Parts: sequence; C-alpha cells; structure tokens
Amino acid sequence: MNLRQILLAIRSRYKIALVLFAVTAGAALSVSFRLPVRYTATASVMVDAGPRDTLTAMIMPHNLTTQIEIIESDRVSRKVIEQLKLKEDPAVKEGWLKATNGAGTLDAWLIGLLRGSIKIERSSDSNILLISSKGADPDFAAHTANAYAQAYIDTIVEMKVEPAKQYVAWFENQVKVLENNLERAQTQLSQYQKTHGIVEKDERMDEEGAKLRDLSAQLTVIQGQTSDSRSKQIAGDDTLPDVMQNALISGLKTDIARREASLQETALNLGQNHPQYQRMASEISALKRQLDVETRNVARSYSSASSVGLSKEADLKRAIEAQKRKLMTLRSARDGMDVLQRDVVAAAQALDSVNTRLNQTALESQVTGANVSMLTPAVAPLAPSSPKPMRVMAILSIALGILVGLGSAVGFEMLDRRVRSTEDLAEMLQIPVLGVVKRVRAHPRTPLIGLARPRLR
Repeated sequence: MNLRQILLAIRSRYKIALVLFAVTAGAALSVSFRLPVRYTATASVMVDAGPRDTLTAMIMPHNLTTQIEIIESDRVSRKVIEQLKLKEDPAVKEGWLKATNGAGTLDAWLIGLLRGSIKIERSSDSNILLISSKGADPDFAAHTANAYAQAYIDTIVEMKVEPAKQYVAWFENQVKVLENNLERAQTQLSQYQKTHGIVEKDERMDEEGAKLRDLSAQLTVIQGQTSDSRSKQIAGDDTLPDVMQNALISGLKTDIARREASLQETALNLGQNHPQYQRMASEISALKRQLDVETRNVARSYSSASSVGLSKEADLKRAIEAQKRKLMTLRSARDGMDVLQRDVVAAAQALDSVNTRLNQTALESQVTGANVSMLTPAVAPLAPSSPKPMRVMAILSIALGILVGLGSAVGFEMLDRRVRSTEDLAEMLQIPVLGVVKRVRAHPRTPLIGLARPRLR
C-alpha cells in the first residue's frame, strides 16, 4: 500500500481508529496513574587497568565485562545483605515467608530481589562502572548502590589477598621441608668429615702430594745410581773408578811393575833358574794375588751398592704405589665431601629463595588496596525515576493511542480490502482504467427520461 491508499483507508475507518485511540490512551494514562513510584540511585566506581603488583604471580581480571559479572555475583550480593543487615529485619523475613511460604532460603530470595533492583553499566568508553539501584525508598536505593560498590571493592581485595594467604601457607610448609633437607645435608656432611678425618680447611692433600713427589724424586736418583753401578760392573773391575783411584791398589801395581822390571834384569844377568830370580818371581806372584784380592774387594762394594740400589728402588716403588693409593683415597673422600657440600649449598639457596618469596607473599596477603576505587557515592534522589511526569505520560499515552488507532485502521484494511481508488481497481483487475464515471446529483424537477448521459473522461 502506498501513502494515498493508507490515507484513504484511515479516512474510511476513522471511527475504529478513534475508538482504539481513545481506549489505548485512556488505558495508558490509567496504568501510569497506578504505577508504583520508584527511585534510582547511582554510584560510580573506577577500575584501574594499569600494571598491577605480581608478588603472588596472580593476574587480576581487568576486563570490564568480567568486572560486571563480579558485581552481579552471589558473593557480592551476600556482602550487601550483611552490610544492610537485611536478614535481621523482621519485615524482610515476613515478606520472604509471604512470597515463598518458607520454601528455599532467605539468602537466595534476597539475592534475587537485589539482582532485580540493580543495573550495572559502563560509562561510555571509559573504565568507569555505574551501579544503579532502583527502589520505592530513595534512601534505601542509595544505600543499596553504595553497598554494592563497597562490596565489590571488598571482593576484589579478597580475590587478591586470599590466593596470597594460600601461597603463604604453602610457602611455610615448603620452608619447613627445606629446613629439614638443609639440616639433613649438614648432618651427612659432618658425619662424612668425621668418618674420613677431613676438616673444612684440610691440607693433607697438599702434604700427601708433596710426599709422592719426594718419593718419585728419590726413586729417580736411586735408579740413576743403580744403573751407573751396573754399567760399571759390566765394563770390568779394572776400569772401576774406585779401583783406579785406590792408593793401595795403585801402590801394588807400581810395586809389581817395578819388581817385574827388576825380574827381567835378573833374568838377563843371573838366569831364570837362579834362586834370586825364583824368589823375586814368587814375590811378584804374591803381590799380584794381593792386587786381585784388593780389586775384587773394591768391585764387591759396587755389587753390594747395586743390590742395595735395587732393593731401595723396589722399596721406593712400593712406597710410591702406597702413596698413590692413599692420595686417591683422600681425593675420593674429598670428592664425596664436595658433593655433600654442594648439597648443603643447594639446600641453603633453596631455603633462602623460598624465605624471600614467603616474605613477599606475606606482605601481599596484608594488602588492603585494590585496583578499584569509589568515584562517586550514590545519594538519595529527590525525584522518582518512574513513572515519568504526568505531562510526559500524557504525551506518551496520546502517541501510543495514535499509533494503535492508525495501525488498527491499516490492519483492518489489509484484512478486508476495498476498492477506494482507480489505482486499487487497476491493481485488482490488472487492466488499465480507461475512464471514470463521476457521480452527478439529479435535479428534483428533471424528468427521469431527460437525464443527461454521464460524461466519460
């Protein structure tokens, strides 16, 4: 339907439109007179979404949708009930019994009433939340809005402090465990030191190492001497330094040489069979035997020195092996003590770390501030928020009546279409209109046969 058709339909059904307009407007005005008076009080809180303290590694929710859900939670509503002391009011208990006949709990009934009376909105694009409370008493509405704001702030503080308190209890248990671990590690270290005779500043490793180096040096010297003695023994007794440097042996060799020269001269002069020659030869033989004895005696000392050197070398090797075993034992004991000392250090460091976290978390558990603050407390409103003033209600009632009346006329026309214009006829028959016969009123004195023909256009 176009605008012309709508206007024609309203003109044709104006009576229905007027009746429905009157009924609707009258009913709306009657209802507005009987609506209960309601007052709305609004408190505003600001949510700080900046960086927060992270002592307990806890991230507080800063999303405003989450904050609104927190305000509407049962936890906040129960705090409001406690602040307003609603359960102590006999009228409240009487209202609960009358409304539910004692079914359910008073807390649940009050939470439902409070939720129905509050409305939380976000102020434009800011971090400010508006907490509005509606009620028949303006003072109660203001108290309820402020109570919700304060309960919300208290809940945010509790949400931050309660996990911190739980962390404190957990850290305290961990401190006890770590203290026991440290005490156990220290006890094991002390027992190990007592068992192996190790003190914290033990210099035995250096002393035993020095002994091993001294024994090795002695072994090197003895091995050199023994090797020298053996090489000299292999070369022959006559070449031994002690033999060549021995005064008795040198004297014997000189005497033997001198006597041999005399013996040769006697042999030339007297002959070998001469008694003097025989006596001199016998003396030379005796001197040679004495020289052999003295030479063997000196050489025997080299053999004894070589045997003693070999014996000392074997003793030194055994002493060195024993010293090595002792040094390895000490080193192993020191390694075991180092392991135990590292256990003690690690346990002490873990205990210090947990003690630091415990102190920080204990401070966090005592925090009373939150990232939410009261911006504007609610005050008792002077004028009701509903119903609207009479002039406004009258205008709204008239507007509603007009809409209902006009809508009803159009609706009835849609249900029962009539031909009210050439456009309606052409639309209905789907053929063009060639002309329109206008209604012409007949003159009273004009005879019937003399009526003029209708004009076509």
